Amino acid sequence: MKTLHFFLGAAISCASLSTSALSHEQDKTAPHALDHAPIGVMADHRHRQGGWMLSYRYMHMNMQGSRFGTTGLTSDQIATTQPNRFFGNPMQPPTLRVVPSDMQMDMHMLGLMYGLNDRITLMAMGNVLSKQMDHLTYQGGMGTNVLGGFTTETSGIGDTTLVAIIGLDNRTKPKQQFNLNLGISVPTGSTTEQGQILTPMGGTPSPRLPYPMQLGSGTFDLKPALTFQDRRGQWGWGSQVSARIPLGKNSEGYAYGSQGEATAWLAYEPVYWASVSGRLKASTQGSIDGIDPRIVAPVQTADPDNQGGESIEALFGVNLVGQSGGLRGHRLALELGIPLYRNLNGLQLETDLSLTIGWQKAF
Repeated sequence: MKTLHFFLGAAISCASLSTSALSHEQDKTAPHALDHAPIGVMADHRHRQGGWMLSYRYMHMNMQGSRFGTTGLTSDQIATTQPNRFFGNPMQPPTLRVVPSDMQMDMHMLGLMYGLNDRITLMAMGNVLSKQMDHLTYQGGMGTNVLGGFTTETSGIGDTTLVAIIGLDNRTKPKQQFNLNLGISVPTGSTTEQGQILTPMGGTPSPRLPYPMQLGSGTFDLKPALTFQDRRGQWGWGSQVSARIPLGKNSEGYAYGSQGEATAWLAYEPVYWASVSGRLKASTQGSIDGIDPRIVAPVQTADPDNQGGESIEALFGVNLVGQSGGLRGHRLALELGIPLYRNLNGLQLETDLSLTIGWQKAF
């Protein structure tokens, strides 16, 4: 909440320094809110030769309740009807007796962009993650008697992204960009996080935690993308298609499924210093290829088949840019996402809300 309060205060400051912009006609050299895509779109633009940009994003995701494919299931239904992949191993019951109830993920992302020349911009992005997942543990055997609850937490550095943004346009239209992104994800995040749990037999060991609680992928991944954006008067629009493709399995014996994403947005700028946007995002991801032999538990998150799926999300954003004084060129933006459609691979927690708040400054 402290992060949100800081950005709200800064947004008010940006607006107060821009009150002279009572109409869309004003200082022609002032930065436009429409110059950038919504804050949730990464690597959307490039810079002139020698130009730099710093950015910070705070991203929050909330997941609550589970569904199998498109069907929601209660905790009792999961504990009594969903088979345990690891049944037959020592201390492994026939059904899933540990059920996650909700998960919170927070990410702090730092970015740096540099215009190598007018056609190529280089970008590096690193992040720090914190994750928290609450669980219910049912007593061993069958039935719906709850033994207790527990929470697992992890935090630390995530994977790092390096990208070259290559312009495919001829710059005859300065407000329009068409870019090819050639990126790679470097596995700087941990895949061996451990935490204390409550087993159906009442034990409290500290094993390796399931896949959603790990901080990185453990693999080098290709991250190509194509981005187009344009602007006419008070309207701006754009689209991006992107992918994430692992280049092999990690040292633990698995790789996350390949991911594809397509998004399109429309934005309106009533004054230079503010714009509002609407965006649709569709994504698909395969299940995990392989398995970590040290992740064994009667919980849905330990099954590599219960990862990925298809989703469509609607996102609504606000973009502010300072026009004068010390805040000129400082950008503050917010984007809120809600799911429209989810068809998950197997049994998973479902995402209910996503929030991105960011700051950008070019120089």
